[in-house]
Amino acid sequence: MSQFVDECGLNVRGGDGGAGCVSFRREAHVAKGGPDGGDGGDGGSVWLVADHNVASLIAFKDHPHRRADSGRHGQGKRRHGASGEDAIVRVPVGTTVKSQDGEPLADLAADGIRWLAAAGGQGGQGNTRFSTHQNRAPAFAEQGEAGEQRWLRLELKLLADVALIGFPNAGKSTLISRISAARPKIADYPFTTLEPNLGVVRTGDSTGDDFEMVVADIPGLIAGASDGRGLGHRFLRHTERARVMVVMVDLASVEEVSPSEQQRVLLGELGAYRPELLERPRVLVGSKADVGHLDPPPGALLVSAVTGAGLPELIRAMADAVREARAQESLGLRAKRSDDVVIHRPVPEGIRVERADDGAFVVVGRAAERTMALSDLDAPGAWDFARRRLERLGVDRALARAGIKSGDTARIGAFEFEYYDDDEYFSEEASP
Repeated sequence: MSQFVDECGLNVRGGDGGAGCVSFRREAHVAKGGPDGGDGGDGGSVWLVADHNVASLIAFKDHPHRRADSGRHGQGKRRHGASGEDAIVRVPVGTTVKSQDGEPLADLAADGIRWLAAAGGQGGQGNTRFSTHQNRAPAFAEQGEAGEQRWLRLELKLLADVALIGFPNAGKSTLISRISAARPKIADYPFTTLEPNLGVVRTGDSTGDDFEMVVADIPGLIAGASDGRGLGHRFLRHTERARVMVVMVDLASVEEVSPSEQQRVLLGELGAYRPELLERPRVLVGSKADVGHLDPPPGALLVSAVTGAGLPELIRAMADAVREARAQESLGLRAKRSDDVVIHRPVPEGIRVERADDGAFVVVGRAAERTMALSDLDAPGAWDFARRRLERLGVDRALARAGIKSGDTARIGAFEFEYYDDDEYFSEEASP
């Protein structure tokens, strides 16, 4: 079974916040002790962290669920609940994160980058927090907020200096096995390689100028790969971060496809997938030179991975191209690609009102939704407190601007209210 997985689904859930406590001091010789309920602890969050020690997404293939710990409930004597532990989920460097709808959310392109995948719920406040001059003994507290939960789509784009591009059975696997310590499966039939292979190529000279570069053997591309043929999209995405493209044409093609036609198809597929790939430094190689019978394209380096002919020249050409690409990046001469950074999408602030299919006026806004989710509306005084908080948030004004009338249904989160155009704004009864 393959040990390399480059795409998977991941279900993440933040821990729930602990509930606040309703409690009153009970001490000898104290006739009416004040409130002393502690707050609930916050739920832990789920973080994705890029780790260079993780090679693939195989850990999520059969076990896609990750959950953080929930916060503890508050207790009497102002004892606050402990917060839940965060869940740290380590993924390979180069992992991209998308929503189920395909919206890009984050790109973990460097070791150590962290991204908040699911926020933990906020702990509820104990009744101590709600003591006022008008109500010195509040008999209600807040419930803990549920942690965020969602499905994500993870895709891995390998980080390599050089990508080997060629038709199936063009000799890429044999080449990478000769110039590095990689040991891919090698056979004389197409599509032997069904997953990318990485190899580290080291060079050096008498001056001690050692140089390393990472070379990726990309599974064979065919005509139509940019449209998904032959798992083309899965293969092509591993070329996106490569600094240098090595285009290999087979000089001994059994299908008798000319090397010039191979080059045209390969470059056409790269350009159709991502036009900017054609702007990367490129080395053209004619493989199987020891048995080749087809004419190489102009400018191609002729190599034989079997005999070793031409390999020193190829390694030198790749190293020179990688050095130049790295130098340009370090000097800022090459434009930074937008997918090299984490994408932050802030939570929208404020209050807005939408109309549901059933005609209800739906109040959307994290502050309003949290007010209702955290409130234990069955407790005496809790509804009045929540209503005043909603008024301060501007919920009543937003509903009025949306055209709500007395008797209409308003909805905030999981709660529905019958709206009245008076000083109360809502009925005294709420149903979940």
